[in-house]
Amino acid sequence: MIVGVVGLGLIGGSLAKTYHEAGWTVYGYDLNESVSRFAELEGTLTAVLDNKNIKKCDLIHIAVTPDAACNWLEQHGSEIAKTTMVIDDCGTKRKVVECGMRVAAQYGFTYAGGHPMAGTHLSGYKNSRATMFLNASMIIVPPTHDDILLLDRIKSLLEPMQLKRVVFTSANDHDSMIAFTSQLPHVVSNAFIKSPSAQQHKGYSAGSFRDLTRVAWLNENMWTELFLENKDNLLREIHTLINNLTQYADAMEADDATALCALLRDGRIAKELSDK
Repeated sequence: MIVGVVGLGLIGGSLAKTYHEAGWTVYGYDLNESVSRFAELEGTLTAVLDNKNIKKCDLIHIAVTPDAACNWLEQHGSEIAKTTMVIDDCGTKRKVVECGMRVAAQYGFTYAGGHPMAGTHLSGYKNSRATMFLNASMIIVPPTHDDILLLDRIKSLLEPMQLKRVVFTSANDHDSMIAFTSQLPHVVSNAFIKSPSAQQHKGYSAGSFRDLTRVAWLNENMWTELFLENKDNLLREIHTLINNLTQYADAMEADDATALCALLRDGRIAKELSDK
């Protein structure tokens, strides 16, 4: 089996290493030619992905930003074989799925939107690893939800990732939920660490500080694109959080222990319910 990987950063590099470890032939491409060549020299790539070997691919993963994914699809869609499955790995889905479905229909290959729920605060090929997706979830936006053979084919092509589950959903539902589970935590972490107190935290911080600030260390260019593309959903979550925080502040300003205790209890119960 042959996989092509477009973009050899943290996610794309990990995909290349994962499929290589599973015994697949891996062709890969990165805008930074030195990254592609390094991955080839170390043995992860069999060759750099180009317009000659692209038609050999059984699967193509596109692991770049939504705008870059759309640009790549529009430029190379005509080179993709009709037997190839194309899956993007972008952090938002509405824009790239619309583009991917349109280009796939034009040239006859099969496309599905994807989003592996894995990663670290670090970036780049140097931080990628073959075990990145072990026991993670993969969200898939398929072209149709009632073609069992197609859904089974997608699952089969994802087997090298050793996922815990594959979740099939729509682009709208993905973007609505990801605003809460991924994007809002990045905003909160990035805003939290801007407190003047952060510069004096050493000796006063433990696990809660590390957990809350881990994703403040982010790629600001990538996340700016993702936030703005999904701003309707993300703004809803930000305003919900602001309203919730205001309730805590109001209770403390009023020295209302009963109200504060109730808010804390409700939060604990909400966590318990979310973990079931």
